[in-house]
Amino acid sequence: MSETTHRTAGGTPAPVRIVLADDERMVRTALRAILSAEPDLEVVGEAATGAEAVSVVRELRPDVVLMDVRMPETDGIRATERILGTMEAPPRIVVVTTFENDSYVYDALRAGAAGFLLKRADADALVQAVRLVARSDTLLFPSAVRALAVRHARPEPAPWVARLTARESEVLRLMATGLTNAEIARRMEVGPATVKSHVAAVLAKTGARDRTQAVIAAYEAGFLRGEA
Repeated sequence: MSETTHRTAGGTPAPVRIVLADDERMVRTALRAILSAEPDLEVVGEAATGAEAVSVVRELRPDVVLMDVRMPETDGIRATERILGTMEAPPRIVVVTTFENDSYVYDALRAGAAGFLLKRADADALVQAVRLVARSDTLLFPSAVRALAVRHARPEPAPWVARLTARESEVLRLMATGLTNAEIARRMEVGPATVKSHVAAVLAKTGARDRTQAVIAAYEAGFLRGEA
Protein backbone atom coordinates (compact mmCIF):
# COMPACT_ATOMS: atom_id res chain seq x y z
CA MET A 1 0.00 0.00 0.00
CA SER A 2 0.97 3.63 -0.37
CA GLU A 3 -0.18 6.79 1.29
CA THR A 4 -3.57 6.39 -0.39
CA THR A 5 -6.42 5.97 2.11
CA HIS A 6 -9.36 3.68 1.34
CA ARG A 7 -12.75 5.37 1.72
CA THR A 8 -16.29 4.18 2.22
CA ALA A 9 -19.13 5.01 -0.16
CA GLY A 10 -19.91 8.00 2.05
CA GLY A 11 -16.42 9.39 1.62
CA THR A 12 -15.14 8.68 5.14
CA PRO A 13 -11.90 6.69 5.59
CA ALA A 14 -12.58 2.96 5.68
CA PRO A 15 -11.17 0.99 8.62
CA VAL A 16 -7.81 -0.68 8.15
CA ARG A 17 -8.55 -4.38 7.59
CA ILE A 18 -6.22 -6.68 9.54
CA VAL A 19 -5.46 -10.40 9.62
CA LEU A 20 -3.77 -11.89 12.71
CA ALA A 21 -1.47 -14.88 12.22
CA ASP A 22 -0.18 -16.53 15.40
CA ASP A 23 -0.27 -20.11 16.60
CA GLU A 24 -1.25 -19.04 20.14
CA ARG A 25 -4.97 -18.41 20.54
CA MET A 26 -4.42 -16.20 23.59
CA VAL A 27 -2.08 -13.95 21.62
CA ARG A 28 -4.60 -13.58 18.80
CA THR A 29 -7.37 -12.86 21.31
CA ALA A 30 -5.29 -10.15 22.99
CA LEU A 31 -4.33 -8.56 19.68
CA ARG A 32 -7.94 -8.62 18.47
CA ALA A 33 -9.16 -6.95 21.68
CA ILE A 34 -6.60 -4.15 21.39
CA LEU A 35 -7.08 -3.48 17.69
CA SER A 36 -10.87 -3.85 17.62
CA ALA A 37 -11.19 -1.16 20.28
CA GLU A 38 -10.01 1.39 17.70
CA PRO A 39 -12.70 2.77 15.35
CA ASP A 40 -10.32 2.95 12.39
CA LEU A 41 -9.08 -0.64 12.71
CA GLU A 42 -10.94 -3.88 11.95
CA VAL A 43 -9.72 -7.44 12.49
CA VAL A 44 -11.24 -9.43 9.63
CA GLY A 45 -9.55 -12.79 10.06
CA GLU A 46 -7.18 -15.02 12.00
CA ALA A 47 -4.78 -17.86 11.23
CA ALA A 48 -2.96 -20.35 13.46
CA THR A 49 -0.33 -21.49 10.94
CA GLY A 50 1.64 -19.96 8.12
CA ALA A 51 -0.18 -22.03 5.54
CA GLU A 52 -3.53 -20.96 6.94
CA ALA A 53 -2.34 -17.34 6.91
CA VAL A 54 -1.63 -17.52 3.19
CA SER A 55 -5.10 -18.93 2.52
CA VAL A 56 -6.89 -16.41 4.75
CA VAL A 57 -5.01 -13.44 3.30
CA ARG A 58 -5.75 -14.51 -0.27
CA GLU A 59 -9.43 -14.86 0.57
CA LEU A 60 -9.94 -11.71 2.65
CA ARG A 61 -7.46 -9.29 1.01
CA PRO A 62 -6.61 -7.34 4.19
CA ASP A 63 -4.57 -4.13 4.33
CA VAL A 64 -2.20 -5.34 7.06
CA VAL A 65 -1.11 -8.73 8.36
CA LEU A 66 0.44 -9.22 11.80
CA MET A 67 2.55 -12.33 11.22
CA ASP A 68 4.20 -14.37 13.94
CA VAL A 69 7.58 -15.53 12.62
CA ARG A 70 7.54 -18.90 14.38
CA MET A 71 4.53 -21.04 13.51
CA PRO A 72 4.00 -24.73 12.69
CA GLU A 73 3.68 -26.18 9.18
CA THR A 74 4.72 -23.04 7.33
CA ASP A 75 6.55 -20.38 9.36
CA GLY A 76 5.98 -16.66 9.06
CA ILE A 77 8.93 -16.18 6.70
CA ARG A 78 7.68 -18.67 4.12
CA ALA A 79 4.16 -17.33 4.49
CA THR A 80 5.41 -13.78 3.91
CA GLU A 81 7.30 -14.88 0.80
CA ARG A 82 4.26 -16.68 -0.59
CA ILE A 83 1.89 -13.78 0.05
CA LEU A 84 4.16 -11.09 -1.35
CA GLY A 85 5.39 -13.20 -4.21
CA THR A 86 2.05 -14.40 -5.55
CA MET A 87 -0.53 -11.68 -4.86
CA GLU A 88 -1.22 -8.56 -6.82
CA ALA A 89 -1.42 -5.53 -4.50
CA PRO A 90 -0.47 -7.62 -1.44
CA PRO A 91 -1.02 -6.37 2.11
CA ARG A 92 1.67 -4.79 4.26
CA ILE A 93 3.09 -7.46 6.53
CA VAL A 94 4.46 -6.76 10.00
CA VAL A 95 6.24 -9.67 11.62
CA VAL A 96 5.77 -10.18 15.34
CA THR A 97 8.55 -11.70 17.40
CA THR A 98 9.81 -12.21 20.94
CA PHE A 99 13.40 -11.20 20.19
CA GLU A 100 14.34 -8.27 17.94
CA ASN A 101 17.66 -9.84 16.97
CA ASP A 102 15.96 -13.04 15.84
CA SER A 103 17.41 -14.27 12.55
CA TYR A 104 13.84 -15.11 11.54
CA VAL A 105 13.02 -11.39 11.66
CA TYR A 106 15.87 -10.52 9.34
CA ASP A 107 14.81 -13.21 6.87
CA ALA A 108 11.25 -11.90 6.96
CA LEU A 109 12.44 -8.35 6.27
CA ARG A 110 14.47 -9.61 3.34
CA ALA A 111 11.33 -11.34 2.10
CA GLY A 112 9.56 -7.97 2.06
CA ALA A 113 7.95 -7.49 5.47
CA ALA A 114 7.35 -3.80 6.19
CA GLY A 115 8.88 -4.07 9.65
CA PHE A 116 8.50 -5.89 12.92
CA LEU A 117 6.94 -5.61 16.35
CA LEU A 118 8.04 -7.15 19.62
CA LYS A 119 5.43 -9.21 21.42
CA ARG A 120 6.07 -7.16 24.54
CA ALA A 121 5.10 -3.92 22.77
CA ASP A 122 2.36 -2.02 24.57
CA ALA A 123 -1.10 -1.41 23.12
CA ASP A 124 -0.36 2.11 21.92
CA ALA A 125 2.76 0.98 20.06
CA LEU A 126 0.82 -1.83 18.41
CA VAL A 127 -1.99 0.44 17.25
CA GLN A 128 0.35 3.13 15.94
CA ALA A 129 2.48 0.58 14.09
CA VAL A 130 -0.55 -0.81 12.28
CA ARG A 131 -1.70 2.68 11.32
CA LEU A 132 1.78 3.62 10.17
CA VAL A 133 2.27 0.74 7.76
CA ALA A 134 -1.31 0.88 6.50
CA ARG A 135 -1.46 4.59 5.73
CA SER A 136 2.03 5.38 4.52
CA ASP A 137 5.01 4.18 2.54
CA THR A 138 7.45 4.48 5.42
CA LEU A 139 9.73 1.83 6.89
CA LEU A 140 8.69 0.57 10.33
CA PHE A 141 11.39 1.03 12.99
CA PRO A 142 14.32 1.91 10.67
CA SER A 143 16.96 1.89 13.42
CA ALA A 144 16.08 -1.68 14.37
CA VAL A 145 16.21 -2.71 10.72
CA ARG A 146 19.68 -1.16 10.48
CA ALA A 147 20.87 -3.07 13.55
CA LEU A 148 19.85 -6.35 11.93
CA ALA A 149 21.15 -5.55 8.45
CA VAL A 150 24.61 -4.20 9.25
CA ARG A 151 25.68 -7.62 10.47
CA HIS A 152 25.26 -8.89 6.92
CA ALA A 153 27.13 -6.08 5.17
CA ARG A 154 29.55 -7.14 2.45
CA PRO A 155 33.18 -5.97 2.62
CA GLU A 156 32.91 -4.35 -0.82
CA PRO A 157 30.04 -2.29 -2.31
CA ALA A 158 27.66 -4.12 -4.64
CA PRO A 159 27.87 -3.23 -8.37
CA TRP A 160 24.49 -1.48 -8.35
CA VAL A 161 25.78 1.19 -5.96
CA ALA A 162 27.84 2.80 -8.73
CA ARG A 163 24.76 2.96 -10.98
CA LEU A 164 22.78 5.18 -8.60
CA THR A 165 22.53 8.84 -9.52
CA ALA A 166 23.26 11.46 -6.86
CA ARG A 167 19.54 12.08 -6.39
CA GLU A 168 18.75 8.36 -6.16
CA SER A 169 21.48 7.96 -3.55
CA GLU A 170 20.00 10.81 -1.53
CA VAL A 171 16.51 9.31 -1.76
CA LEU A 172 17.76 5.89 -0.65
CA ARG A 173 19.50 7.39 2.38
CA LEU A 174 16.33 9.24 3.34
CA MET A 175 14.24 6.10 2.81
CA ALA A 176 16.50 4.35 5.31
CA THR A 177 15.64 6.92 7.99
CA GLY A 178 11.96 6.00 7.69
CA LEU A 179 10.73 9.07 5.83
CA THR A 180 7.70 8.79 3.57
CA ASN A 181 7.76 9.97 -0.04
CA ALA A 182 5.99 13.18 0.99
CA GLU A 183 8.54 13.85 3.72
CA ILE A 184 11.42 13.14 1.35
CA ALA A 185 9.90 15.53 -1.18
CA ARG A 186 9.79 18.30 1.42
CA ARG A 187 13.34 17.58 2.56
CA MET A 188 14.68 17.64 -1.01
CA GLU A 189 12.40 20.51 -2.07
CA VAL A 190 11.03 18.60 -5.05
CA GLY A 191 7.59 17.33 -6.03
CA PRO A 192 6.19 14.01 -4.73
CA ALA A 193 6.08 12.67 -8.30
CA THR A 194 9.83 13.25 -8.62
CA VAL A 195 10.48 11.33 -5.42
CA LYS A 196 8.21 8.51 -6.56
CA SER A 197 10.21 8.29 -9.78
CA HIS A 198 13.50 8.17 -7.87
CA VAL A 199 12.15 5.48 -5.54
CA ALA A 200 11.08 3.38 -8.54
CA ALA A 201 14.58 3.73 -9.99
CA VAL A 202 16.15 2.70 -6.68
CA LEU A 203 13.94 -0.38 -6.49
CA ALA A 204 14.86 -1.34 -10.06
CA LYS A 205 18.61 -0.92 -9.52
CA THR A 206 18.68 -2.73 -6.19
CA GLY A 207 16.41 -5.49 -7.49
CA ALA A 208 14.08 -4.90 -4.54
CA ARG A 209 10.32 -5.44 -4.47
CA ASP A 210 9.71 -2.61 -2.01
CA ARG A 211 11.49 0.01 0.07
CA THR A 212 12.16 -2.37 2.97
CA GLN A 213 14.07 -4.71 0.67
CA ALA A 214 15.88 -1.75 -0.90
CA VAL A 215 17.08 -0.52 2.49
CA ILE A 216 18.14 -4.03 3.47
CA ALA A 217 20.07 -4.29 0.19
CA ALA A 218 21.69 -0.91 0.82
CA TYR A 219 23.01 -1.97 4.21
CA GLU A 220 24.19 -5.34 2.90
CA ALA A 221 25.96 -3.61 0.01
CA GLY A 222 27.80 -1.30 2.38
CA PHE A 223 26.04 1.73 0.90
CA LEU A 224 24.60 2.70 4.28
CA ARG A 225 27.48 1.43 6.39
CA GLY A 226 27.13 2.78 9.90
CA GLU A 227 24.30 5.20 9.06
CA ALA A 228 21.14 5.47 11.11
